[in-house]
Amino acid sequence: MEFNKKRKEELEGRIKKLENLISDKGICAKQVKKARKAQRHLDLTVFMVSLITIAGITVWALGGKSAED
Repeated sequence: MEFNKKRKEELEGRIKKLENLISDKGICAKQVKKARKAQRHLDLTVFMVSLITIAGITVWALGGKSAED
Protein backbone atom coordinates (compact mmCIF):
# COMPACT_ATOMS: atom_id res chain seq x y z
CA MET A 1 0.00 0.00 0.00
CA GLU A 2 2.76 2.41 0.96
CA PHE A 3 4.70 1.51 -2.18
CA ASN A 4 1.73 2.46 -4.37
CA LYS A 5 1.34 5.76 -2.55
CA LYS A 6 5.01 6.68 -3.07
CA ARG A 7 4.81 5.68 -6.71
CA LYS A 8 1.68 7.74 -7.23
CA GLU A 9 3.28 10.81 -5.62
CA GLU A 10 6.40 10.38 -7.77
CA LEU A 11 4.34 10.14 -10.96
CA GLU A 12 2.27 13.18 -10.00
CA GLY A 13 5.49 15.13 -9.42
CA ARG A 14 6.85 14.14 -12.82
CA ILE A 15 3.59 15.06 -14.52
CA LYS A 16 3.60 18.47 -12.79
CA LYS A 17 7.19 19.11 -13.96
CA LEU A 18 6.22 18.16 -17.50
CA GLU A 19 3.18 20.45 -17.41
CA ASN A 20 5.35 23.33 -16.19
CA LEU A 21 7.90 22.69 -18.95
CA ILE A 22 5.17 22.68 -21.60
CA SER A 23 3.62 25.87 -20.25
CA ASP A 24 7.01 27.63 -20.17
CA LYS A 25 8.38 26.47 -23.51
CA GLY A 26 5.45 24.96 -25.35
CA ILE A 27 3.44 26.15 -28.29
CA CYS A 28 2.02 29.64 -27.76
CA ALA A 29 3.79 30.07 -24.41
CA LYS A 30 4.63 33.70 -25.25
CA GLN A 31 1.03 34.46 -26.15
CA VAL A 32 -0.23 32.89 -22.93
CA LYS A 33 2.23 34.96 -20.88
CA LYS A 34 1.14 38.13 -22.69
CA ALA A 35 -2.52 37.30 -22.12
CA ARG A 36 -1.93 36.69 -18.39
CA LYS A 37 -0.04 39.98 -18.11
CA ALA A 38 -2.81 41.85 -19.95
CA GLN A 39 -5.46 40.26 -17.72
CA ARG A 40 -3.50 41.24 -14.61
CA HIS A 41 -3.29 44.85 -15.81
CA LEU A 42 -6.97 44.89 -16.65
CA ASP A 43 -7.87 43.53 -13.21
CA LEU A 44 -5.74 46.19 -11.50
CA THR A 45 -7.30 48.92 -13.63
CA VAL A 46 -10.83 47.80 -12.83
CA PHE A 47 -9.97 47.62 -9.13
CA MET A 48 -8.47 51.11 -9.08
CA VAL A 49 -11.39 52.64 -11.00
CA SER A 50 -13.83 50.99 -8.61
CA LEU A 51 -11.89 52.24 -5.60
CA ILE A 52 -11.78 55.80 -6.95
CA THR A 53 -15.50 55.67 -7.78
CA ILE A 54 -16.43 54.49 -4.29
CA ALA A 55 -14.22 57.18 -2.74
CA GLY A 56 -15.81 59.83 -4.98
CA ILE A 57 -19.35 58.75 -4.11
CA THR A 58 -18.46 58.75 -0.41
CA VAL A 59 -17.00 62.26 -0.58
CA TRP A 60 -19.99 63.48 -2.58
CA ALA A 61 -22.46 61.94 -0.13
CA LEU A 62 -20.69 63.35 2.92
CA GLY A 63 -20.25 66.73 1.25
CA GLY A 64 -23.95 66.96 0.43
CA LYS A 65 -24.97 66.33 4.04
CA SER A 66 -22.65 68.98 5.47
CA ALA A 67 -23.91 71.58 2.96
CA GLU A 68 -27.48 71.10 4.19
CA ASP A 69 -26.47 71.68 7.83
